[in-house]
Amino acid sequence: MNENVVKRNDLLAQKVIKGLQSRNMSGYYAHDRQEALKLALSLIPEGSSVTMGGGVSVAEIGLKDAVKSGNYRFIDRDEMEDKRAAMLMAYDADVFLAGCNAMTEDGILINIDGNANRVSAIAQGPKKVVFIVGMNKVCSDVDAAMKRARNVAAPINAQRFGLSTPCAKTGSCMDCKSPDTICCQFLITRFSRHPERIHVILVNDNLGF
Repeated sequence: MNENVVKRNDLLAQKVIKGLQSRNMSGYYAHDRQEALKLALSLIPEGSSVTMGGGVSVAEIGLKDAVKSGNYRFIDRDEMEDKRAAMLMAYDADVFLAGCNAMTEDGILINIDGNANRVSAIAQGPKKVVFIVGMNKVCSDVDAAMKRARNVAAPINAQRFGLSTPCAKTGSCMDCKSPDTICCQFLITRFSRHPERIHVILVNDNLGF
């Protein structure tokens, strides 16, 4: 990565972390994926029940594989026949792993969901939520973060899932009401009432969508 980009990310990350702290959330900065993986595992006690949503960023740093192969009770909805049961089990998990569609420089998290299992678990249920967020997800404010979530993350995810939505065909949000839409629930996390519940690991890399 270009050294000027790295320097900018280093400085911006400190601003984001201060914003998270002001919102009763914990922020961390990893200089690469390996450091992010070590940080994340340090937040997950061995023996914990762990689950996740789609979490492309989680998989990209190797965290999903590490938890699956480690001394943890991993609830893997992809390997469970009853997907609904797997999703419901997430609410009582010790740790929920998640990526983020976008976030602001002052620490507000933006997430969009189709089935709501991910955003509802982020909002309430699991004892701890650990976010893995590439610096490419950081936006200037809520409006910019929402635009990123709707016009970058959502179209790519719709294409990834093979959905027949206008954004999958045009590459940008059409504010649709398609039966396939994945923009059903919008979660803005601006504060955590419970200290030590939400942890955000910022990574000096482009992760997820």
